Amino acid sequence: MDDSARTTAARFRTAVEKRELGALDELFTEDVRLYSPVKFTPFDGRPAVLGLFGVLLRTFEDFRYVGEFEGAAETGRDGSRAESEILIFRARVDGKEIHGMDLLQFDEAGLIKEFTVMVRPQSAVQALGQAVLTGLIADGLAPEPGTA
Repeated sequence: MDDSARTTAARFRTAVEKRELGALDELFTEDVRLYSPVKFTPFDGRPAVLGLFGVLLRTFEDFRYVGEFEGAAETGRDGSRAESEILIFRARVDGKEIHGMDLLQFDEAGLIKEFTVMVRPQSAVQALGQAVLTGLIADGLAPEPGTA
């Protein structure tokens, strides 16, 4: 992985672990796409992704990264290969232990252009989904159920 992507990955990890939402802004491309385990369609664009991170940083309890891997992988958007880093994490949501992985994929400038989150077990995915939806509604980023 090149130095710019490696630096972005390290800055991302630090920002998330310190819950510094503002530090994430310059790490994403304008058209970043985030694939979430709690929503079928991706979050598209920097404003939507940062809005989601605002909710996630409030939602996760005892969030910590516990490992990483780097390499290259095909992107979901266009099938091109991109430099990538996987960050393995552990956390809790509503008392449920979560194990997960963040797949960060970088553009030529080393910014995050695609982000995929995988979470287990299923009960944790359900708890996370409900907590994220509640947070998105509270922040005005999603409609109340039955109002859209």
